[in-house]
Amino acid sequence: MSVKQPVKQLRLVVHAEDYEGALRFFRDVLGMPEQEAYAGDGGALVTILDAGRATLEIANTAQVEMIDDVEVGHRVAGHFRVALEVEDCAAASEQAAAGGAVPVAPPTRTPWDSLNARFDAPGEVHLTLFQELA
Repeated sequence: MSVKQPVKQLRLVVHAEDYEGALRFFRDVLGMPEQEAYAGDGGALVTILDAGRATLEIANTAQVEMIDDVEVGHRVAGHFRVALEVEDCAAASEQAAAGGAVPVAPPTRTPWDSLNARFDAPGEVHLTLFQELA
C-alpha cells in the first residue's frame, strides 16, 4: 500500500476548561514555546505550542498495563497519555509539581532505560515526563 498524502504534523488538541491554567502550565512551566495563537468570536481562544518532534504511539492493552505497572505500580492511564521527553526528569518533575500538576508517580527507572514520572496535569491531561538515559 502506498501512502498518497503522508502526514506532515501530529497536533493533539486539548479542550481545557481552565484555558489560562493549562496554557500557563504547558507554555510557562514546561517551556513549550508558543507557535501561534488565535482569538475568535464569542471568546474563542486557541494557542498552538511547539512540542518538538511528535510521534504517535499505538499500544495494545497488555502493553499499556505493563507500562503503567512499571511506572506507577497499577493501571492509571486513560484512553490516551501525553508523554514529553525532557533533559532532566527530576528537575522537570519538580517544576511540573510546583506549576500545578498533581504527581501520580515519581521519576522511575524503566526497563527500557529511561526515567519516567507521571502526573495529572492541567487540562485534564495524564502526563508522562521522560528522560532517555542511554
